[in-house]
Amino acid sequence: MLVYVRDNNVEQAMRLLKKKLQREGVFREMKLRRDFEKPCERRKREAAESVRRMRKLLRKRFERDGY
Repeated sequence: MLVYVRDNNVEQAMRLLKKKLQREGVFREMKLRRDFEKPCERRKREAAESVRRMRKLLRKRFERDGY
């Protein structure tokens, strides 16, 4: 990942880097890997994420198309 510092504005570059890392999911991945996650917990979490994604997709489709 590459972030350019323009006009010696390091704060703006740091904000941009943080936003890019957030978008890529690096912070979330670090949080998940901090502690050991049992396989049953991982399956449960992934199933919940899947349900959340599907509901979001259906909600967006309903707003866009009306069904």
